[in-house]
Amino acid sequence: MGSVLAASSPNPPPAPGSAAGPGLTVPPGFGMPPVSPVIPSAGSSSAEQGEAENPLPNPGAFEECHRKCKEVFPMQMEGVRLTVNKGLSNHFQVNHTVMLSTLGDSSYRFGATYVGSKQMGPAESFPVMVGDMDNSGSLNAQVIHQLTNRIRSKLAFQTQQQKFVNWQVDAEFRGEDFTSAVTLGNPDVLVGSGIVVAHYLQSITPALALGGELVYHRRPGEEGTVMSLAGRYTGSNYIATLTLGGAGAHASYYHKASDQLQLGVEFEASTRMQDTSMSFGYQLDVPKANLQFKGSVDSNWVVGATLEKKLLPLPLSLVLCSFLNHRKNKFQCGFGVTIG
Repeated sequence: MGSVLAASSPNPPPAPGSAAGPGLTVPPGFGMPPVSPVIPSAGSSSAEQGEAENPLPNPGAFEECHRKCKEVFPMQMEGVRLTVNKGLSNHFQVNHTVMLSTLGDSSYRFGATYVGSKQMGPAESFPVMVGDMDNSGSLNAQVIHQLTNRIRSKLAFQTQQQKFVNWQVDAEFRGEDFTSAVTLGNPDVLVGSGIVVAHYLQSITPALALGGELVYHRRPGEEGTVMSLAGRYTGSNYIATLTLGGAGAHASYYHKASDQLQLGVEFEASTRMQDTSMSFGYQLDVPKANLQFKGSVDSNWVVGATLEKKLLPLPLSLVLCSFLNHRKNKFQCGFGVTIG
């Protein structure tokens, strides 16, 4: 909750820091003053060594608390979709997507991705620029850049037929055991409108993380704030998350039963819509067959499933999707092909 535009980003690596002594780190560009040698007692040295060996981990971003559970559920798709990915270099990639729909308008989208040469980790390079445009001229674009080892920024905007619809600026700071972020969405100084979202997530123990979210929105004749509190507990093979706020409640539970089977349960309650829903989903991976199956069912009697098959050694993937709403007696199915 809280993001004006949905976007996801990879976790940054911890700041390296130059070592200045046992259990101490010094930021780059700073030095340690001379300190007279002190021989600590055996008890204090063992305690300090235990703290240094078991520091609290960074909890990640607040908006990703429920991500692990949501990834288990299938994504709805209708009609026929063809996607062709082409890598032009180590830093640049383009893709073409054609969608044929029986319910809405068919469309064509052209996308491009650029990854910079600033290496921040084994699989992280910045800046990252992602954008796509459809045949009507609507554009979605994001720019993500790692300013320092701990500060990451993101700019995202959306246009619809040559008119700006949404745009937002994010700034995220990741400490050793906490993450804080501020998002500014659709600011308009002349009209006096905009949205400000503040996140904070703190690791209490290696398994428990607590945090909060504050959303402030303003437009002519309307102004308000919404606050939410969140808690996440991570076990050896499960993750339980709870979010409570003025807008409602959201609870999720993720369980990794085995290397092939993953389960997820979600409960959502909205005070504005006066509605509650519960969903159950699972993901089954068959590595030997290059097959992945996802299924879900919710309290509104909507059943959905997706089947993805990779035809190795060819760079080809096939996706089959179907959703059935028993209450409204509606059925949707989709077929997708990805090349590259």
